[in-house]
Amino acid sequence: MKHACVIGSGPNGLAAAIVLAESGLPVKVFEAQPEPGGAARSLPLTLPGFLHDFGSAVYPFAAGSPFFNSLPLHDYGLDWIHGEAPLAHPLDDGTAVVIERDIARAGDSLGADAPAWRMLVRPAAAQWEKFARDALAPVLRVPRHPILLARFGLNALGSAESLARSLFRGPRAQALFAGLAGHSFLSFDRFASGPIGAMFAATLHAVGWPVPRGGARSLPHALIGYLETLGGAVHTSRRIEEREFAGMLADGALILCDTTPKALLALAGGRVTPGFRRAAERFRHAPGAFKVDYALSEPVPWRAPECRRAITVHLGGSFEEIAAAEAVVASGHCAERPFVLAAQPTLFDPARTPHGKHVLWAYCHVPNGSTFDMTERIETQIERFAPGFRDCVLARYVSPPAELERLNANLVGGDISGGEMTIRQFLCRPTLGAYATGTPNVYLCSASTPPGGGVHGMCGYHAAKRALRG
Repeated sequence: MKHACVIGSGPNGLAAAIVLAESGLPVKVFEAQPEPGGAARSLPLTLPGFLHDFGSAVYPFAAGSPFFNSLPLHDYGLDWIHGEAPLAHPLDDGTAVVIERDIARAGDSLGADAPAWRMLVRPAAAQWEKFARDALAPVLRVPRHPILLARFGLNALGSAESLARSLFRGPRAQALFAGLAGHSFLSFDRFASGPIGAMFAATLHAVGWPVPRGGARSLPHALIGYLETLGGAVHTSRRIEEREFAGMLADGALILCDTTPKALLALAGGRVTPGFRRAAERFRHAPGAFKVDYALSEPVPWRAPECRRAITVHLGGSFEEIAAAEAVVASGHCAERPFVLAAQPTLFDPARTPHGKHVLWAYCHVPNGSTFDMTERIETQIERFAPGFRDCVLARYVSPPAELERLNANLVGGDISGGEMTIRQFLCRPTLGAYATGTPNVYLCSASTPPGGGVHGMCGYHAAKRALRG
């Protein structure tokens, strides 16, 4: 092969490009949007001077990525900013569960459940680098640290419902775990909801939940800066169609696609194997996100003032309420009282807004492709824990699933997870061959491959390593 082409400039595409460039291949990255980064972009969505994160905003897995941490990204402008605490979860009694990064201080908010919490998270948190290399790797692979994985699995395997009920006795710890399991986009009786929640819990202590100084765009910009020193180049506003894809193949290029499986089918035409085509056509997308970006005149007026110590705030109340909301979404409907994930980065990175002003990033889960307007329900949940919130709103930018997909074609129906994490799609994502398509020199490197969703670049890293082996 003479050179490599990467289609898509999300963190996975850029990770793949860097691996290929480090191997000595000339690399070009093609991005359909005017700005690189995929869902890791920052855009002026509301008022002049307000910078909002279009997709992802808070980055535990990027900060804890074995591949990203092997790169000199700080030299190219990436600076992680942490809140005073990683996470806050307000409750209706006017208090909030606030988790400190120091695992020894978990008891500050969890009381009698603190020992159980430490038992759950300590194996992964204490040896995160070793754990992450196995946990963020293809499933069908011999782990480097099987005992460490087994120790974590003994405590974390099971549904979110079974884990929360068996591990924790008090409502505060159960509510906290519900918010973490909510990141799975699964109903809490599904097996994978428990381990995903436990992994997010471990990151609270292992690496924190930081944001990049200057917004989400700082991550892809740093990756691109490093890629360019290796001779790679990123071309924006360059949508690749089937004819050009065919030309790349004919020219002997190694092609990696940071796209959905079905998008790869459209690009490749009849150039994929029947087996890959069947797998791509039956690939299931996760529920979608309905997102609202707010420009605020002042910080969110939380009833529990300790919520201002954290960038990320989970809004949904008790375990039972959050579980019920996620079950409604899983059944194909919109929750009346949705679980809302919120981020308030300008409390700790004020340069993103005019002096004294703030942004709030908030979304809830909806059925894939939903057209129902969840704005009022999201704001009602915020007001529940922050009375007077609406009085602070200067402007809002509403992104239903269709808008998210318009700005990033990988977010099909608002799916920000790269596909549903069912047992089948955990093992076959999208096939047993993972990154390989059966077509020589064509590989998939998006979040629709192992290890799945989350901004960590490991899908691109492993895909590129696989592609270089041929």
